[in-house]
Amino acid sequence: MALEKIRSTTVLGIVHNGQVALGADGQASMGNTIAKSNVKKIRKLLDGKIVTGFAGSTADAFTLLERFEEKLNAYNQNMKRAAIELAKDWRTDRYLRRLEAMMVVANKDELLVISGTGDVLEPDNQIAAIGSGSMYAQAAATALKKHAPHLTAEEMVREGLSIAADICVFTNHNLIIEKPAG
Repeated sequence: MALEKIRSTTVLGIVHNGQVALGADGQASMGNTIAKSNVKKIRKLLDGKIVTGFAGSTADAFTLLERFEEKLNAYNQNMKRAAIELAKDWRTDRYLRRLEAMMVVANKDELLVISGTGDVLEPDNQIAAIGSGSMYAQAAATALKKHAPHLTAEEMVREGLSIAADICVFTNHNLIIEKPAG
């Protein structure tokens, strides 16, 4: 019998009206079982100037987070350049290639999705969602941006994740939401 990995679930980031917010639920699942309900999947880097969120295998995500921080330091805190360099390494390095995680990174101006296939994506509509409940969260966020533009980015992230948690069994209501420092 193969051991199942503990996986983290839903992350949602939004840029709206000059604000950026990134949030995640707190559930980690092992197969169909909740392994932990209050995992912190959002991390601040560079004194809060960069906020990151991860989905996938937790140990793999922390490895990538460390590598991303190294790239930020190597490339003068340039988030986009650090993301591209991490994605290059992730795709070509034999060890990193096996990691199973995705990341959303944000600064005060933009969001990026970094994947293990070498992609660095600037998401459509300035909404980034990864993890098991990502499509529910993204759909909710898209509707909120269109029909409730008076909400803040933080309120949209909170509501989008809450809707995802109502629908997705791998997403819960223990939310952490952060905004990058200006």
